[in-house]
Amino acid sequence: MADPATIQGEVAAGFEAVRAAFAANFERPGDFAEVGAAVAVYRRGACVVDLRGGFADRARTRPWARDTLVNVWSATKGATAAAVARLVDQGRIAYGQLVAEVWPDFAQAGKASVTIGQVMSHQAGLPGFAEPTRLEEIYDWAGCIARLERQAPAWPPGTLTSYHAMTFGFLAGEIVRRVSGLSPGAFIAREIAGPLGADIHVGLPEALEPRVAETLGPKRPPTPPDFEQPDYARSALRNPATGRQRPGQRPGAGAALCGPGERGRP
Repeated sequence: MADPATIQGEVAAGFEAVRAAFAANFERPGDFAEVGAAVAVYRRGACVVDLRGGFADRARTRPWARDTLVNVWSATKGATAAAVARLVDQGRIAYGQLVAEVWPDFAQAGKASVTIGQVMSHQAGLPGFAEPTRLEEIYDWAGCIARLERQAPAWPPGTLTSYHAMTFGFLAGEIVRRVSGLSPGAFIAREIAGPLGADIHVGLPEALEPRVAETLGPKRPPTPPDFEQPDYARSALRNPATGRQRPGQRPGAGAALCGPGERGRP
């Protein structure tokens, strides 16, 4: 538990309640007490909240620093979507364009009419992997791309929307790779993170590992939703099954990471 007095950072006048709410997270009883965190809020282009507190490791020996990196999980989709938007802005692709025009093998199994816009809006009908997939196979980019090429859409593309939890990065990322010749991480580094000075990485350089906060799993398994879900929605979350960090896995391996808000930076 962090002493509220040790919360570091600044808030602009009128945003003191954010600091109080942030500090309160560390005072929660039981399983829900915060270990370490940071928060930044921008309003009309100005940073009005920039706070951090607690620890970046399970042993609570490493204070959360201004440049601590964290795994942002599905927020990586935003970075990948920005990469696609960058290509659209450059006139190299269009949202109404067929995916198969830049990725010919994608046209298999009834996907010839899928547009880039449908992929980006979770309407492509590929919310999860249909073939049984182990968690470690997610690290095989070419293997996952081949799975998605073979897979038939779960609904007529463009007629439904369902969150593409585990497939969005591969679908959008392969579009980026086919058009730019760069991996999504390399493209984001060159076209977005580099020019903006943004501390975000898709595929973390080994030299930055000491800055990464450990990923701590929940003390109690989350309760699954009690409402009925279609099979395609369940597949997005259960194939592969994800959970706590596996023994020996580097924190944040293969994922996008970014630090807290910094004044003067996006």
